[in-house]
Amino acid sequence: MENRMKVRIKYVVEDTDRHGSVRVYLRKDGRKLRLHGPLGSPDFWREYHAALKAPPKKRGETKTVPGTIQKGTMRWLVAQYTASGMFKQLGAKTQKDRRATLERFCNNIPKGKTLPDGELPFDKLQPKHLRLRRDAMVATPEAANTMLKALKQVFKFAVLYEHLAANPAAGVEPLKSKGDGYHSWTLEEIEKFEKVHPIGTTARLALALALYTGQRRSDLVQFGKQHVRDGWLTFTQFKGRENRPVRLELPIIPELQRILDASPTGDLAFLATAYGKPFTAAGFGNRMREWCDKAGLSDCSTHGLRKAAASRLAELGCTEFEIMAITGHQTSKEVTRYTKAASQRLRAESALAKLTGTKS
Repeated sequence: MENRMKVRIKYVVEDTDRHGSVRVYLRKDGRKLRLHGPLGSPDFWREYHAALKAPPKKRGETKTVPGTIQKGTMRWLVAQYTASGMFKQLGAKTQKDRRATLERFCNNIPKGKTLPDGELPFDKLQPKHLRLRRDAMVATPEAANTMLKALKQVFKFAVLYEHLAANPAAGVEPLKSKGDGYHSWTLEEIEKFEKVHPIGTTARLALALALYTGQRRSDLVQFGKQHVRDGWLTFTQFKGRENRPVRLELPIIPELQRILDASPTGDLAFLATAYGKPFTAAGFGNRMREWCDKAGLSDCSTHGLRKAAASRLAELGCTEFEIMAITGHQTSKEVTRYTKAASQRLRAESALAKLTGTKS
């Protein structure tokens, strides 16, 4: 059996969070400062020595006690926001994701600093500080933009409830995203999936539902016989159902009906697990990942089928408003992003047809 010697470093303590993850802190002079990097690594020692030089708490200053939050800090403002009606009106998943984003922000210690962002006074933060924080995440622009979006809402809350006079994040621009997001399935990839997963399998039914309805996985898993009326699929989209519900009626085209009739389905949902139970959205996403991998489609995903459905409609000459009637988008911004490649192809084809016509 391997014997490991535990090395103790002065003032360094370890805490285990509710997820079982071990976090390292320097506890000295009433302060508890988070340290990053593996123990003994250059990043760890850099932060350790910087934390040692941090000034002790002044007499009369509130002592940091685990489980308490100092008023006036970003962590305090975040706590006020997440306890507000403004936050509680959000959907459960949005609340969960935003809490996680804001917790990461509050726990982060910028390079060269000794205090985590959560201990900074929120009324001293300026747009330049938030831009620096955003720019530190340039390698992951989507995560940076998610953080920025969350902070804008926190500061919007602060202005509405008169904790601040102005929103310092309002004018901070998001980073440009890498590429066009999720990969849109090509016709060849769809055919490859169909070859590996024939009609009569749950995998093929999942593909057909996604491709011929253009809906998110959170909607695909809820579809069942109870949503079918006179050959139409009638439902309220899962996303935004609590605040801005979108009700859709989509025709079940013959090809989708043919696959439905030939497929095993559950009592409450068309897509069912091996035990006959409806999938959760996350569970379905994991299962779809397995089906795609089996077909050798590592770049493909459920959301990529939603994008492919919109692109197909664009290639058929559908307008943005016609596509929005299928996908349920409330603005054309996302639809335009989905269909950009298809629109370019149509315009090129039209231009060359005119050129050919001119020459003839």
